Amino acid sequence: MIKVCGFRISNYHNKVLIALLEKGVPYEEDSTIKPSQKPEYVALSPMGKVPYLEVDGTRIVESEVILEYLEDAYPQKPLLPKEPLARAKVRELVTIIELHLELVARRLYDGAFFGGKTSDGTRQWAEKELAKGIRALKALARFDPFIAGKEMTLADCAAAVHLPVVTLATKLTYGRDVLEEVPQVKPYLKMLGERPAVAKVNADRRAATEAAKAAAKK
Repeated sequence: MIKVCGFRISNYHNKVLIALLEKGVPYEEDSTIKPSQKPEYVALSPMGKVPYLEVDGTRIVESEVILEYLEDAYPQKPLLPKEPLARAKVRELVTIIELHLELVARRLYDGAFFGGKTSDGTRQWAEKELAKGIRALKALARFDPFIAGKEMTLADCAAAVHLPVVTLATKLTYGRDVLEEVPQVKPYLKMLGERPAVAKVNADRRAATEAAKAAAKK
C-alpha cells in the first residue's frame, strides 16, 4: 500500500493527492507531517521537505519524482501522453509552473501570508521574474481545455495547486493578480476545480487551513 506523508496545506503534497485520485490508485495518508530540518526528520526526507511517499518500506522524496513513479507503477490511467515529444511538453509546463512561477512567488509568502515583511528588493525581483514566467506560460499553455491539450496531465495537477497561490500572493503583495495577464487561467481553474479529485483536495486544504488558524488563536 502507498502512504503519502505530508500536510494538506502544502501545494506539493496536494499535487500528489490529486494525481493519486485522478489515477484511482489506493493510498493511505499521514497528513500530520510538517517540513523540518531536525535530524530525525531529515533521516526520513533528506531535504527536510514534504511530501514523501512510502512504498513497501522504501521512501521516495520530491513530488515530481513521486508522480513519475506513479506513472511507471500505475500506467492504467496515465497522466502523461504516450508519445515522447508530448510527454516532454507536459514536463515543460510543469517546470514553468513550479520553477518560474510558484517558487518565485514563494519569496513573497512570508510577507503575504505569515505576517512577515517582504523587502522592496525582493518585491521588485519577484515581479520581474514572475513576468518572465507568465510570458512563458502564455507561449506554452494550450487550455484545450487542459493546460497541455485535450487530456488531463501532470501539468494540470501542478497548475491546480500552484496557480491559485500565485494569484493570492501577488494580490496581497502588489494589489493585483499577475495571472490576469493570461485570461484563460481563471475559467481553466474553475473547470479543474469541478473535477471530483481537485474538489476533494481543495476542500481538505480549506479545512486544514481553518483548523491551523483556529489552533494559532489558542
